[in-house]
Amino acid sequence: MSDVVIRVENLCKEYRLGTISHGTLYRDIQSGWAKLRGTEDPNARIGAVNREQLNNTNDRFSALKDVSFDVRQGEIVGIIGRNGAGKSTLLKIISRVTAPTSGTIKIKGRVASLLEVGTGFHPELTGRENIFLNGAILGMHKGEIEQKFDDIVKFAEIDKFIDTPVKRYSSGMYVRLAFAVAAHLEPEILVVDEVLAVGDAEFQKKCLGKMKEISEVGRTVLFVSHNLGAIQRLCSRCVVLEQGIVSFDSNVNDSVNFYLKNKTLAHQKSWEDISKAPGNDVVRLRSIRFCDQAGNGRHSFDVRDSVILEIIFEVFIPRQLAIAVEFIGRMDTNIMVSTDNYTMGSWGNQLPYSVGIYKSLCRIPGDFLNEGLLSVNLRIYSPPTPPNVASHVHLIDAVTVTIEDKHHPEGVRGSYPYEWGSPVIRPRLHWTTVKQESLDETRLS
Repeated sequence: MSDVVIRVENLCKEYRLGTISHGTLYRDIQSGWAKLRGTEDPNARIGAVNREQLNNTNDRFSALKDVSFDVRQGEIVGIIGRNGAGKSTLLKIISRVTAPTSGTIKIKGRVASLLEVGTGFHPELTGRENIFLNGAILGMHKGEIEQKFDDIVKFAEIDKFIDTPVKRYSSGMYVRLAFAVAAHLEPEILVVDEVLAVGDAEFQKKCLGKMKEISEVGRTVLFVSHNLGAIQRLCSRCVVLEQGIVSFDSNVNDSVNFYLKNKTLAHQKSWEDISKAPGNDVVRLRSIRFCDQAGNGRHSFDVRDSVILEIIFEVFIPRQLAIAVEFIGRMDTNIMVSTDNYTMGSWGNQLPYSVGIYKSLCRIPGDFLNEGLLSVNLRIYSPPTPPNVASHVHLIDAVTVTIEDKHHPEGVRGSYPYEWGSPVIRPRLHWTTVKQESLDETRLS
């Protein structure tokens, strides 16, 4: 395996739907015994003569389907996907919590896992006792655990409660102690599920720093999270799972962009049936799209292009209205908010819109946005003063567009061949550099 510490080959995990109390365990024993004797499976459905046909029936569910990838020593690999994509099942198999239906996993080194709040802890034991219990499970000697004990307690920030049974801990205290144990007992491979979301923002930042530190000394981290910002800050590589299948495996920025593109593909939306359009009796949205200066709909733009967001809406009852759009970057970050108040009049003082159809355009200048995916949240609302705003239209991820850099020699990057990292804006500002005759000339007057 050379420097490969995890090798997943053709991994499949299948579950039979149902519960033990309804006879599932009994049926499993029946089917297993029939297979050993070479007789017909008494639980086979009529016409289902082989395993492939059985897999197509409603009583089986495939959580993972032919998953294969390698993880090298020292890598921090993110795993992302929608709920039910198979992320947690994959980590449970790697952590040997459950066995695969077929396929193999080869692991080189000791694995520590943080999969669910309280996993691996005995509720009746104290925090101190659970630290030693977890260390023993990882194969560490008492002396090794004692050497790390003070660091674990300090990191978890539970000094006063270390001799209290963990069943009295809050979920946040559970997670702090569990992560501290998993990270400090020096496993070669650390597996972390979404459980960190239970902790507060300061502790999450602390954990991300610790995982980064772990990788820098040659240990490996597998990290599952819906926090794409954390994935991009921490990981260099990311695997995208969709319905139990690896749909993309590349560097973290490309993987996140792939995931977001598949999450929301539409660069334009329209509603022919006005009764089904977003809105109410006052106003309804007719269409929203990204287009260029010529009015052509576009799903992608070069970083040097002006980007126009076109919003068409219909007013049924005269009312003061305002339009607000939030532009969301590739780390699910709100990069900017814009409203038409700046051009249509001050808040609450606009003339009422009369009955009719309106087109509103919002222009983003060229050489302003960075590469990546840009999505828009839209709101059409009326005064009075916030927070008592009357919202008529509210759409999340209304439309999405891709910003690209064609590496033109006159572009912002020029001939620089690499991405500019994660910033969501990269305006082309005016720079001058002039050689100075002496240090005195560098002082500002």
